[in-house]
Amino acid sequence: MLEGMIKEVLIDEKQLKDRIKEMGKNITNHYNEDDEIVMVCILRGGFIFMADLVRQVELPVSCDFMDVTSYEGGTTSTGNVRIIKDLEESIEDKHVLIVEDIIDTGLTLKHVINMLKTRKPKSIKVCTLLDKPERRTEKEVEADWNGFEIPNEFVIGYGLDYDEKYRNIPYIFIPEPELYEG
Repeated sequence: MLEGMIKEVLIDEKQLKDRIKEMGKNITNHYNEDDEIVMVCILRGGFIFMADLVRQVELPVSCDFMDVTSYEGGTTSTGNVRIIKDLEESIEDKHVLIVEDIIDTGLTLKHVINMLKTRKPKSIKVCTLLDKPERRTEKEVEADWNGFEIPNEFVIGYGLDYDEKYRNIPYIFIPEPELYEG
């Protein structure tokens, strides 16, 4: 399926599994055992990461989902953030943990954080699998838990897509440009 299309495997399956286990332990240790935590997955890219992460957190956790985009196809953000699907449940007086696949410019995440703050949660924390600090335009946006810092490269796999494809690849890779330019 991807023969000749992978420039470099950036993070393999074992690295992902080991780091997510460690992140789950750190998140568990951060909260009190009686804290009510709502993990908010930013769809679509974050669903695989959140599924693996939630199983590593040894606390009562509820899950909710938001579909937010600043992309109109392709590989570059438009800068316009749109909420496609909002939360189903109230987050008032609850600890919110936003689960992101990747922080790129930080624009989308900044928008989500500011919107969720108006709903009066006890706290808002951010957990991201990937962080591209080189691309960050919203410098105040930082993750409380960060899986991997990566270079300014387009990446696919483990939930991250190109044109809604390749989310099912169990590792993260840098594709050859022909995959997304052709």
